[in-house]
Amino acid sequence: MGIHGNATCVMAYENAKGWLVGTENKGMAAMFVMMNEARLGTGLQGLSIGSAAYQAAVEFARERLQGRSLTGPKNPDGPADSIMVHPDVRRMLLEAKAFVEGGQAFTLWTALQADLQHSNDEAEAQKANDYMGLITPVLKAYLTDKGFHVASLAMQVHGGSGYTEHFPASQYLRDARITMIYEGANGIQALDLVGRKLPANGGRAIMTWFAEIDAFTAEHGGDETVKPFIDGLADAKKKLQEATMWLMQNGMQNPDNAGAASTDYLHIFGLTALAYMWSQMALAAQKQIDAGSTDPFYANKIATGRYFVERILPDAGAHLAKLKTGADVLMAMPAEAF
Repeated sequence: MGIHGNATCVMAYENAKGWLVGTENKGMAAMFVMMNEARLGTGLQGLSIGSAAYQAAVEFARERLQGRSLTGPKNPDGPADSIMVHPDVRRMLLEAKAFVEGGQAFTLWTALQADLQHSNDEAEAQKANDYMGLITPVLKAYLTDKGFHVASLAMQVHGGSGYTEHFPASQYLRDARITMIYEGANGIQALDLVGRKLPANGGRAIMTWFAEIDAFTAEHGGDETVKPFIDGLADAKKKLQEATMWLMQNGMQNPDNAGAASTDYLHIFGLTALAYMWSQMALAAQKQIDAGSTDPFYANKIATGRYFVERILPDAGAHLAKLKTGADVLMAMPAEAF
């Protein structure tokens, strides 16, 4: 469909001779070392395509003249205003920007955990190793889902022009789509998260994650300048914790409940992770502003984060409501009825 420079093919191994590499019956474990790194790379790929698509959409929106602002002309000497003046175009661009910048921070935070796995501090290394196991399916699936979403938003900003090869929007959209399938389709990532990663070591990783967020929100909850970020993070974490408890209570007695809830659970997790990243970025930006910086980068960072908190983070509530419906509505219809 896309990736036209990629030699994608099917390889047939019938009657081929194979050689054992490594220890017998340990091949799956060895393969997952490679696969988990590839999953992180695929998450980065989805995010990167989304980032490029967003940048192309911003450039187009600045140059495309169409219509007038609803509050009066902003380019009175020109034949029309740029489409940047229209609230719905701003909505699409801010949604893309909020996901891209939040995803970049999430990727860097995860890379830090990868480094901390090699810490000489045993407790720190164990915590980082637990996080890497827990976070890998979230980063892969959430960032590729949202990378494709951002590429789709960028296409919409381009309008009909996006369907021409004069602009890069169509290629970004095609290229982003396969990242949701690469290295284990995103539904498999969600099953891996709820079926393997959550219960690993008695749930130690997710409980550590909750404790870290609780400590962070407790430390910064009294800071009025970033209160919406901290409150949003605390609420998202509460919803993720509620979803986790629902899975513990309902997933064991009926595995289909866990399967039915898995994708919504992963998305609540992704939203909570980005809320944590945006809270940290808001704190860092506000610190620079309080120190006297007039660089617009910091004010713009907070404004983008506000969009995330006010217009994207509420989606966690919808995912929680859907998650709690369980498997009945999905499994009741007989297969032949489809």
